[in-house]
Amino acid sequence: MRIAIASDESGWHTRRLLAALRARGADGRTFDLAQARLDTTHAGHGLVLPGFGRELPDAVFVRGIAGGSFEQVTRRLAVLHALQALGVPVYNDARAIERSVDKSMTTLLLHAAGLPTPPTWALESPQLAQRLVMRESAAGRSLVLKPLFGSQGKGLQRVGWVVDDEHPQGRHVPLPALDAGFGGVAYLQRFVPARTRPGHDWRVLVVGGVARAAMRRFGRHWIHNVAQGARCEPQPLDRGDGPRLARLAEAATHALGLDYAGVDLMPGDDGPLVIEVNGVAAWQGLQRVTAGDIAGWLVDDLLGRKCAAAGRRLRA
Repeated sequence: MRIAIASDESGWHTRRLLAALRARGADGRTFDLAQARLDTTHAGHGLVLPGFGRELPDAVFVRGIAGGSFEQVTRRLAVLHALQALGVPVYNDARAIERSVDKSMTTLLLHAAGLPTPPTWALESPQLAQRLVMRESAAGRSLVLKPLFGSQGKGLQRVGWVVDDEHPQGRHVPLPALDAGFGGVAYLQRFVPARTRPGHDWRVLVVGGVARAAMRRFGRHWIHNVAQGARCEPQPLDRGDGPRLARLAEAATHALGLDYAGVDLMPGDDGPLVIEVNGVAAWQGLQRVTAGDIAGWLVDDLLGRKCAAAGRRLRA
């Protein structure tokens, strides 16, 4: 089988996926969605994927989509939509990635599924957003302002009533201008204070609907992403908090229709809260504290479930 890995960069993750594919007798090839194009004169299907000539791959693993203008990102997602429509299994497919990359849609779907999440707001009116921040601040609460399409903990800011090491008595932090870095949208989530020092969150990897591995991430500050320097420890899924984390992560992945996902959770007063669901999840930090081969799990699920299901549909 010829498997395409859609990625905007070649690195550790693509190397692991290529090795896992080779070990299973599949031919993996990477390509950048920015270089794929529509050309109705090229072949009957109308798509050109670098490295595949006039043919289409047997499946596509989406590892990364480069940022760009609204038009550029829309066109890249359209390539994935077209592949799916042409019968090529896409892992995760474009619709699922759209649900997970937009934090407001993720929040709505998690809320509709009845999953525990912090109170969250997404709005465009600076006046309403500022009033919301003032109201929460007056109640002694802090909010986290996040870029709607951000990842890896980049661009996060705390607003409202902020208590930290520099200001142990607390201070009011107003909402910044939304045009720089936030695209004119205020996505605000109530801050969940750390219950331990140092604070931590959990990342659970779900593959094919099943939670396969998890870790605790201890941040240097209130942001716990590995990309921001967090320290990782294994989190067993069969004892302690593990079973509950697994159930929540599996339900969140199902709510967004994802084949695989990295689900972020934090300790709350009444149990874990689902914070984010990542449809193009990195796993290098998790692999360091996990005995199994994560790339192998992903490839096995792609070949054994997704491709097999597509083959059954074609035969029918």
